[in-house]
Amino acid sequence: MRKKCNRKVWSTQINPIAHAMAGAAITDESSLNKLRLGELSALEAMRMGKGTLEDWRLLVDMLNITQTFIRYGIGPEAREDCNKAQESLYNAAKRYEKTKRMGLDGQGITALQNVHEWHDLQRTSVARSVYEDMIEKTRNYIRSKGSEVVEI
Repeated sequence: MRKKCNRKVWSTQINPIAHAMAGAAITDESSLNKLRLGELSALEAMRMGKGTLEDWRLLVDMLNITQTFIRYGIGPEAREDCNKAQESLYNAAKRYEKTKRMGLDGQGITALQNVHEWHDLQRTSVARSVYEDMIEKTRNYIRSKGSEVVEI
């Protein structure tokens, strides 16, 4: 039996130039607004003491992506707020295990609001492809049990 070359056929429905331009552009405003709305509503729920595990997970993901940006030199000024937010989210998870109520203390709320602002600055200052790359690097870092990751 002879070897056979299986050629990959790309769909002609995708315009490669438009695809490249979308990856090089900064994320569009409507997509960013959806992300912001989810993050801010999760933060508000945590502030009111009515947070869910999904709210906690969303905030942890935001924090982890912000820390990945910092590791790659984008927005290192956010490190202090990230450390405070990480400690607060960890304490909120421990408190949830005991009381089944999810909430944050005042210092944690302030730190997470600051982290949200830092994260928003980071993702709006890079191309969409770089942002997606940072998300992928965060995912890989979590899989490798990185030391700065918040996960329970």
